[in-house]
Amino acid sequence: MYAVIETGGKQYRVEQGDVIEVELMERSSHNEVTFDRVLMIGGDAPQVGRPTVSGAQVTGEVVKPMRGPKIRVFKKKRRKGYKRLNGHRQNLLRVRIDKIEA
Repeated sequence: MYAVIETGGKQYRVEQGDVIEVELMERSSHNEVTFDRVLMIGGDAPQVGRPTVSGAQVTGEVVKPMRGPKIRVFKKKRRKGYKRLNGHRQNLLRVRIDKIEA
């Protein structure tokens, strides 16, 4: 069985035992994360939500908080002498999916 969840403005297709990297989010306990926005549950009898599947929930365990790769943001206006360089690293959570409840 698999599920499609939404968190941080992105959608992820997850199965039990998968390890995914999601944007840093509020969590109820230190090691457990609950995803309530389940858009679809697939398998033998798929369920598609409108927009979410009611009563469905995906829980996972936080493996470790981490940071994503560095992204360089460069702005330039030609012939004006204007240049700006910025960097950005997104805070992420690495999560192992424990169970999918329909």
